[in-house]
Amino acid sequence: MGGMDTFLIILIVLVALATLSVLVRGVIGMAQGKDLTGERSQQLMRKRVMLQAGAIILMILFLMMARS
Repeated sequence: MGGMDTFLIILIVLVALATLSVLVRGVIGMAQGKDLTGERSQQLMRKRVMLQAGAIILMILFLMMARS
């Protein structure tokens, strides 16, 4: 495993943890019921989707590099 592989793995883990953090914040916000308009929930959902997309792209890059 080269330096770039290690870097990608670390990046994937960081993005996955960021995704988990946004997800937990959203669930806690829904449980508290303070967001009456749903605007905060929508913002968190958009962030989560973008982070998930980033994690998937990084995983694809890692798998492509691992095959070569």
